Amino acid sequence: MILKGNEDLRVKKTITNIHQAFIDLILKMDYSKITVKSVCEKAMLNKKTFYNYYETLDDLLLEMQEIMLSEFIERTKDYKVPEDLYKINEEFFKYSISKGEAYEKIMCSESYAFIGKNLTRNFVKSVWGEFSNNNLKNRLKTNLLYCFLHNTGLELYKQWVFDNKKIPFDEVIKLSGELLTNGVNGFLKV
Repeated sequence: MILKGNEDLRVKKTITNIHQAFIDLILKMDYSKITVKSVCEKAMLNKKTFYNYYETLDDLLLEMQEIMLSEFIERTKDYKVPEDLYKINEEFFKYSISKGEAYEKIMCSESYAFIGKNLTRNFVKSVWGEFSNNNLKNRLKTNLLYCFLHNTGLELYKQWVFDNKKIPFDEVIKLSGELLTNGVNGFLKV
């Protein structure tokens, strides 16, 4: 249940506890090992309460993805594509850092790869959809654009994390932005 702000305080507290318990478990184990029971134990509530809000654990996961996607879209809503691709990339890195260790695990860990890929794919479609509909009449070209944007941005972030973020934040923004906006030729000029 995505909170709108007008819910009863008890409902807000319950949903917040469920979300926090789920995040805590993500940090400790693979998604395949998380159960409704483990979320309920961590959130200190019974399974009936959980099922009042979610039919399955997958529904909770889907909600968390929707929240992250909507937060990022909100942060980038005033950017134009493709003109602001560099800024969108910068915002992606800033957003990713702001979300903390659980988000990093979701985006980078193989056990959660399906979540990170789903998030970036949905973001690319939502942000680039209008541009591609108006400028790329060829569906195959649109598919290539989506594939490039979806895979490149996410993989650059993952590589930076895998390298223990040894490249300074400002520099990784510049390098990844150049790769996304100018390709290899722009990257080699940096």
